[in-house]
Amino acid sequence: MSQAQSFDASIPVLTEVLKAEPLGDELLPGEAASGRSTLSKRAEMAAQLEADAIDNWSDAEWAMMEHRLSERIMHQLQSRVDFVLEQRIKDSMAEVLTHALHGLTNEIRIGLHDTIEKIVARAVSQELTHLQAQKK
Repeated sequence: MSQAQSFDASIPVLTEVLKAEPLGDELLPGEAASGRSTLSKRAEMAAQLEADAIDNWSDAEWAMMEHRLSERIMHQLQSRVDFVLEQRIKDSMAEVLTHALHGLTNEIRIGLHDTIEKIVARAVSQELTHLQAQKK
């Protein structure tokens, strides 16, 4: 199966994930008045840094950037996975515990019923034996 055939459009690619993440575009306290112009300046600076990186970075710098991006993405994914896993485990455990509780309750009820029935039958038998012994 080729890679083009296995492409799932619902899964974002790395560039979409990185574009969706805030990269420090928040305004600093003194920048509120200039608003959009500050953001456009930051965008220009980011574009210039990107161009410089493409033109001037060494293999070691690219490797470091790859490592940092990998770590960041893994951290974000792991926190999401942890949350989803915890929720699913909680839901599953609640269902399992409820089922186990019903089963255990039924077993205890049946066992208690049998035990009480045996105790009453034995008590009645002993009382009848005692009354018959007194009659003779």
